[in-house]
Amino acid sequence: MDREERIKNACKKIVECINAMSFVNLDDQRVHSLVMMREIARGVVENRDRKVTKGDVTKALHSSTEKMASACRDIVYKLSKMSYKGLDDERIQSLLRVKEIACKHAKVASVGSDLSIRESLVGEEMQPSNTIDALVGGAEIMMIEGSLEVEAEVRNEDGHNAVQKRPVTRAKRASDKGVQDTEAQSKILEDAPVELEAQLGNEDDQNQVQEALSQPQLPQALIWPPDDRVTLQWIQDVTSTIKQFSHNHTPSEFHSIMPIAVANKLIDSASSILSKEPNCVEINCHGEDSRVVVVGDIHGQFHDLLYLLENVGFPSENQFYVFNGNYVDKGAWGLEVFLLLLAWKAYMPHRVYLLRGNHESKECTLAYGFEKEVKTKFGDQGEYVYNKCLDCFKVLPLASIIAGSVYTTHGGLFRSIRIASSRRSRRKRIQRLELGSLNELSEVKRSLIDAPYEGLNIVLADVLWSDPSHRQGLSKNKARGRGLWWGPDCTEAFLKMSKLKLIIRSHEGPDVRAGQHHLGDMLNGYCMDHDGESGKLYTLFSAPDYPQFGRKLYTNEGAYAVLKSPNFESPSFHSFKAVERPKADPFFTVDDEDKKASSNHEDEIASEDVDDEIDVGEQDLRSMQAQTSTAAISSSQKSSPVGMTSKVDFEALGISNPPSWTVLLPDDVDGTKLVQVPQALEVEGLPLPPNLEEPHKSAYEYFFKLIAGLKHMLQTRETESKGQKRQRHD
Repeated sequence: MDREERIKNACKKIVECINAMSFVNLDDQRVHSLVMMREIARGVVENRDRKVTKGDVTKALHSSTEKMASACRDIVYKLSKMSYKGLDDERIQSLLRVKEIACKHAKVASVGSDLSIRESLVGEEMQPSNTIDALVGGAEIMMIEGSLEVEAEVRNEDGHNAVQKRPVTRAKRASDKGVQDTEAQSKILEDAPVELEAQLGNEDDQNQVQEALSQPQLPQALIWPPDDRVTLQWIQDVTSTIKQFSHNHTPSEFHSIMPIAVANKLIDSASSILSKEPNCVEINCHGEDSRVVVVGDIHGQFHDLLYLLENVGFPSENQFYVFNGNYVDKGAWGLEVFLLLLAWKAYMPHRVYLLRGNHESKECTLAYGFEKEVKTKFGDQGEYVYNKCLDCFKVLPLASIIAGSVYTTHGGLFRSIRIASSRRSRRKRIQRLELGSLNELSEVKRSLIDAPYEGLNIVLADVLWSDPSHRQGLSKNKARGRGLWWGPDCTEAFLKMSKLKLIIRSHEGPDVRAGQHHLGDMLNGYCMDHDGESGKLYTLFSAPDYPQFGRKLYTNEGAYAVLKSPNFESPSFHSFKAVERPKADPFFTVDDEDKKASSNHEDEIASEDVDDEIDVGEQDLRSMQAQTSTAAISSSQKSSPVGMTSKVDFEALGISNPPSWTVLLPDDVDGTKLVQVPQALEVEGLPLPPNLEEPHKSAYEYFFKLIAGLKHMLQTRETESKGQKRQRHD
C-alpha cells in the first residue's frame, strides 16, 4: 500500500470516528473544530483540491440540523392539533413536555447555537412521522435530576444507526457513564489534532484547524414565535442577537442568525398591520402621562438606534414612537434597523408608527446600498427578501397627526392636484402651484414603489422629497429633481388650513444643509426652519456622524424630539453623539459623490444660491431634465410625442399612473438621467380594429406607440454602442 493510500485510509478512519462521536456534552467551539477536521479529512478521501473554508463547516452543520429542526416543527404542529381526550394526567404532562422539547429543538434551524449543534449534528434523517412515534410511543422518556432526555434511534451523516440521548436543557450529566463518555471524548479531542497532523502533514490544513479553534461562535439562531405573537422578550432576543453578530461576524453569515423563514414571517406580520393604516395616521395620545418620541433619518446606523431606544426608553403604554422614514441606505445595517422596527410595530401597533422616507424606494435602494446589503446577507435568497422589503415599503404610511396638533412626515408639504386639474386647458399655459390639503393627502396612491415625476400621484413625490426654503411661495425643487420648495408663508397657510400648531419633518442632514446660509446647518441634529403666527416648522435628523459611507463624514450629532401631554405643540429636542460601532465595508461606491449629486434620485443638494428657486419652479421638470440628457441619444430620438396623452382618459380605465414617455437610464458618472422616449416611424399592431370603442382605443394606441418607441430607442443605442466599440478597436 503506497503512502497516498495509507493517508486516505487514515483520513477515512478520522471521518468515521468523528461521525460516531456523541456531541452532547461538548461546547460549540469543540464541535466546530471537530467538523472542520472531518471536512478536511473528507476532502483528502474525495480528492478535493480546494481548501476547506468556514462556509463548508457551516454548510455541513446546517445540513445535519435542518431536517431535525423541520421534524421538530412538525411535532409541535401535530401535538398542537391532537386531542388529549381520554388520556390521564401523567400522559398529558408527558405529551406537553415532549412539545416543549420539540420547540427547543426547532431552534437548530441554523448553525451556531451552542445547544443545537450538540443535539442535532448526527440526527439528519429522522422523518416527522417516525419522530412522533419515537418521542410519544416507543421512546424512553426519563426524568433525571430535573432534566428530560429522549432516547431514539437515528441515523448519522453516513447512514449508520446510532442510539442518541437528547437532553432538552443544559442539565447535569445523567450518570457516571456520561462522565466517562465525556472524558473519552475529551481524549479524542486532544489526540485528534495530533493524529490529523501526523497523517496529513499539511501546514495549510493545520492552520485551518487553528483558525477554526479561534473563530468566535455564531449567536443562537432566531426562531419565529410558535404562536405567531411577537413579545417583548422576542424583540430583546432579536436585538441582542443582531448586536452580538454585528461585532464578530461578516454580513454573508447573517442568514445563519436570521433564517429567511423568520424574516419572511416578520415582514408579513408587520405589513398586514401597516397596510390597514391610512396615508396620514392619527395618533391619539391624550393620556395624562403620555408622551411621543419623534425620530428622524436613521440610514442603517443600527447601534445609534439601539442607543436611542435604550436611553429614551422602549415603547410602552404611555410612550409612543413616530419614525419619519429613511431607515436604510448609506449605512451597514439598514436591514437590521428595518427588521427591528418592524418587530416593534408587530408588538405594539398602536404605540409605534413607521412612516415612509424617500429612501424606502427601489431607485434609492439600488443606488445607495440597501439592495446589495440584503443580497449579501441572504445570498441566493437575497432577491426574494429584497422584494419583500420593497413590498413592505409600499404600505408604509406617509404622515402622522399627533394629538390633533402636530404634523410629521419625511419630506414636507405638497401641491394641490385638484386645483391643477380644474385649470386644465387645451391651450398650453404655465400652471401655478398651490398648496394641498390633508384630504388630498389621504387620496394619494402610496403603493407605488418609486415616486412619480408627474401625474395625479406626484403628491407622493412631494411628501417624500420636498424641502423648506427661506423664500416665500411654492416652487419645484430644482436641486433634487422632484418635490417642492416651500416658504414660511406656505407653512403658515398649511398650519392654519389644517388647524395644526407644529410640523416636524426630516429628510435633510448636515450634508444637504452644507453651503446653505439661510437655514440651520443640522450639526446638532435639528433646527427650526420657520416660525410663524400659527406655529413652527422643525427639521429632525437622527443619524450622528453621518453618513457612515460617503464622500465626506460630518461629525454631527443626531437628535430626537419629545412631545408631552398636554402641550404637544411645545417639543423638547435632545441631541446625542454617535456610539462606537463595528467596522464595516460599504455596500455602494462612493468614489465621486460630487458627480452623483446631479442624479435624479440623489439625496444631497448641491451648494448653490437658492435665489433661482422661483424661476425654476415654474418650469416643467420633465422637459428640463430631458433637455439635459439629449446628448446621450441620437438626433433621431430628439422628437417628443407632443399631446400623446391628451386624448387618453386613463382615469376612466382605472389607471392612475400610466407609463411615461420618459425613462431613467444610467449616465456616464454612475448616476441616472431622465431620457425622453422617441416616436417610432413604424408601429407594430396598428391600425387597430375599427370596432374598438373609446377610451380603450386611444389607450391601446398609446401603449403600442410607446412600446415601439422603446424598441426603437434600444435598437438605436445598441447600434451606437457597437459603433463606438468598433471605433475604439480601430
